Amino acid sequence: MKVLIVGSGGREHAIAWSAAKSAKVDKIYCAPGNAGIAQYAECVDIGAMEFERLADFAQEKAIDLTIIGMDDPLVGGIVDVFEERGLKVFGPRKNAAILEGSKAFSKDLMKKYHIPTAAYENFDDPAKALAYLETEAKFPIVLKADGLALGKGVLICNTLEEAKAGVKEIMEDKKFGSAGNTMVIEEFMTGREVSVLSFVDGKTIKPMTSAQDHKRAKDGDQGLNTGGMGTFSPSPFYTREIDEYCRKHIYQPTVDAMAAEGRPFVGIIFFGLMLTNEGPKVLEYNARFGDPEAQVVLPRMKTDMIEVMEACVEGRLDQVDLVFEENAAVCVVLASDGYPVKYEKGYPIEGLENFKDKDGYYCFHAGTKFQDGKIVTNGGRVLGITAKGKDLKEARKNAYDATNWVSFANKYMRHDIGKAIDEA
Repeated sequence: MKVLIVGSGGREHAIAWSAAKSAKVDKIYCAPGNAGIAQYAECVDIGAMEFERLADFAQEKAIDLTIIGMDDPLVGGIVDVFEERGLKVFGPRKNAAILEGSKAFSKDLMKKYHIPTAAYENFDDPAKALAYLETEAKFPIVLKADGLALGKGVLICNTLEEAKAGVKEIMEDKKFGSAGNTMVIEEFMTGREVSVLSFVDGKTIKPMTSAQDHKRAKDGDQGLNTGGMGTFSPSPFYTREIDEYCRKHIYQPTVDAMAAEGRPFVGIIFFGLMLTNEGPKVLEYNARFGDPEAQVVLPRMKTDMIEVMEACVEGRLDQVDLVFEENAAVCVVLASDGYPVKYEKGYPIEGLENFKDKDGYYCFHAGTKFQDGKIVTNGGRVLGITAKGKDLKEARKNAYDATNWVSFANKYMRHDIGKAIDEA
């Protein structure tokens, strides 16, 4: 098979690594890719939002399967463009990707189909949002930009003053652009956060192993929200009882709800869950692999990823046995100091060769590129250092040991990824 992957981050590197392991795959292309993905794939200089050019390329190269890694092209309708050309593509159509593309849509869907989630109200008028906050809100409270905001469009406000500033930031100053035209105000939930990725073929859903992300930039969950500073898998807090509850009350009902709405979902549904005192509730949906969650989940997956994706596209996921290793993985993100606000790029990265042929250790590139024959930093999140172990403690030690194998100027990381496992 010839495979095309669309995207350029650590998630796409993990997908490329998984595709390269498949006995079915002979050739991988990635558009636009990065310096790490280039180990497995031929990188093609076409942007992820250039749908027609990507479809032209897929036709010209007789691509057998295109995998869309990123949220923007999915929400923009890339799958529809490929399907109109008769090209096989893995990911939800535009009318299903709205599950991630509009938080207001997903909240309304959960309310209609009785899927457990936080109480909320949607607003497209800042004055009405302010009036609600002044008269009915309980603090802390959560404000969410409706559209895509690179994982950063969520504000937790402890006081009315903070909430007023948040409305201004999202709806008036348009800090997240048109994503803030509509805003969701949501009750603040407490509990453990867990991420569960799942394969879906429109009717059948097969959840993957659980993971837990660390969104804040600094140790102790301080600092600004980022796209993710590290993950671990599995979550010790995601018990068999919780899994059974979620399958019955959240996972299958979500798939059934989308089908009932005439929006059958094919691809990956990422369930962001909060394990509250009243039981698990949905925090958010994503319509693709999480990043960095993919970097701990895919290395633990024993089933051939390409076979599973083909089964999803062909509507026969019920025939697939999805199996994961009985171990653990931890990913620590090496970022550019100053991320997610202001940071320098273009620094040479030393030591990447230390990961060659090291079983159970992975260096997934997120923001890198080739410059003058060297691999240099090219983003806020630069590398995802993942390691496996027999359990979470061993995997965490291995991952942190491996962060010392690579270096670049302004290298920054959190030192407490997976610390919660000590409390489990």
